[in-house]
Amino acid sequence: MTQDLKYLKLLSEKYPNRQSVCTEIINLAAIMNLPKGTEHFMSDIHGEYEAFLHIMNNCSGVIREKIEMIFGDRLTEEEQRELRTLIYYPRHKIRIMKAQGQGKLSPKWYRKTLREMVEIARVLSSKYTRSKVRKAMPQEFAYIIDELLHALPDEGDNQQAYHERILDTIVGIQNGDEFIKALSNLIKRLAVDHLHIVGDLFDRGADADKIIDLLMDYHSLDIQWGNHDILWMGAASGSDACITNVVRNNVRYHNIRILESGYAISLRKLQLFAERTYEGDPHTAMVKAINMLVTKSEGQSILRHPEFEMKDRLLMYNVNRETGMITIGDKEYQMNTTEFPTVDWEKPYEYSPEEAEVMDDLRASFRSSQRLKKHIEFLYSVGSIYLKMNDNLLFHGCVPLTADGQMEEMNFFGQFHRGKSYFDCCERVARQAYLGGLERHLDFMWYLWGGPKSPMCGRILKTFERTYIDDKSSWKEPQDHYYDFLNSEATSRMILRDFGLKSDMSHIINGHTPVHAAEGEHPVKAGGKLIVIDGGFSTPYHKTTGIAGYTLIYNSHGMRIKSHAPFESVDKVLTENIDIESRAEQFELEPYRVMIGDTDKGRAIAQQIDDLNALLDAYRDGSIAEGTGKQQ
Repeated sequence: MTQDLKYLKLLSEKYPNRQSVCTEIINLAAIMNLPKGTEHFMSDIHGEYEAFLHIMNNCSGVIREKIEMIFGDRLTEEEQRELRTLIYYPRHKIRIMKAQGQGKLSPKWYRKTLREMVEIARVLSSKYTRSKVRKAMPQEFAYIIDELLHALPDEGDNQQAYHERILDTIVGIQNGDEFIKALSNLIKRLAVDHLHIVGDLFDRGADADKIIDLLMDYHSLDIQWGNHDILWMGAASGSDACITNVVRNNVRYHNIRILESGYAISLRKLQLFAERTYEGDPHTAMVKAINMLVTKSEGQSILRHPEFEMKDRLLMYNVNRETGMITIGDKEYQMNTTEFPTVDWEKPYEYSPEEAEVMDDLRASFRSSQRLKKHIEFLYSVGSIYLKMNDNLLFHGCVPLTADGQMEEMNFFGQFHRGKSYFDCCERVARQAYLGGLERHLDFMWYLWGGPKSPMCGRILKTFERTYIDDKSSWKEPQDHYYDFLNSEATSRMILRDFGLKSDMSHIINGHTPVHAAEGEHPVKAGGKLIVIDGGFSTPYHKTTGIAGYTLIYNSHGMRIKSHAPFESVDKVLTENIDIESRAEQFELEPYRVMIGDTDKGRAIAQQIDDLNALLDAYRDGSIAEGTGKQQ
């Protein structure tokens, strides 16, 4: 039996006769002619939970647009705002309205609101198959919602009375609150078909753990790991350099909640050691202790790996203990401290016995955190260093380039790779680090966080200078040459070709580098071939970018980017019906409407149709008997 016939025999178990095959071919061919689903792209969330939650709830402003489109001439501005808030936060909004009393939630209000929400859901569901919409519905209300969504406007009086009776009954038995919540969930589910997170859920903001909990319940998404994500992934895998940098970052930004409360990672041993060893109040002492542990753990990784080409980062060898000066390159800098009680200057990167005990404790704490394990395994399951989808290439940082714009060959454990080949090697090691915990793989996780040729970072992170030198001229972090060619269409096309993307409609979609929108910088670069969507979700970046984040939206009509104003609070949304103000810019219109048949999913469906046609031929010529799956 040929391999093809073996496959068709297996396929016949699912489609046991000609009619079942024909029915499926008809269904798949129809799906190919539906508009492609809407993709949303976001990046660099950096733990800003409330702002991210609101963007998720308002679907980057898409729900607001639909309400304005449908009800612009039927509802007042205030009525539209209240309807929006109800859809974003149904449970909280209903509770507030009940507390306000004054008959706000009358039977008339329920019927009117339910009709409006059904109408929004009907518009959003129009681009999906009825089967897909049913799967998106909350199961407890699926039958009722399905009936209401598919009511035709020219139905006779009987059908109209039937649907009105459904609404009357929902209100009459006081089930309106639950039905509103169900419709709200469906509307948000239909507004965004697929979500891409182009890196950096962690850092700065205190609530990355809450964001991951939110994403774990999302219906369809992928994540391209950012350097801050890989740092946490390396810490969970047991990398000392990653662990110390995670702790340092959170102590520095006063975000120890995520460590202690979020992930049950105890800093008690570190704190006690710091108070015994360093001067200052408890916080200052802990900062000093973790700074030195960062310096030593990074130094150990560099010493073990000459192929990292980072020996110039072993700056402890350059310290003049008598003068408190340090030589970097051809310049001397005054250090802001000479308090190094744990340093053996003959072996400055070795842990002291007490530091080794602290590291053993931290390592065990990171490895034993069940919630962290659950979150990191989620990042591995839906994530990758890069993604190719629907002719677009998504990655967080950069493709390392030479000064003349060519892809740079990288020394990867003694073998040289560049471009896609290098990315594939990095991803393989990132997965092996978590599964196997080999020291060289753990060290490479730290390199991915901040190595000079890391595809997730692309600059040298100067943790030592920022810690021990006040002269900010020493803090400048040289970037990879990739960033010199952001506006080069030829460079973007070269990278896309290397990753196997040759369509004129292909794009590179990046995060990582904040766009200085306030200074006139535009996120769309390289003749439209490259889009940088780091708009500064994190509050500290708002002054730099002038906005508070971007969302890239790719639907059947083309691409547009939305810039978001800073978010105040969920409480303000609930009490004043204030939404995030977003500005949309359509920068690419498709020459024809993009259908599912034009997407990766469509190409997979086309292959399914070919296979089913082959099975149909096998039934017709008797190679496989109908109803049995047996070869003749």
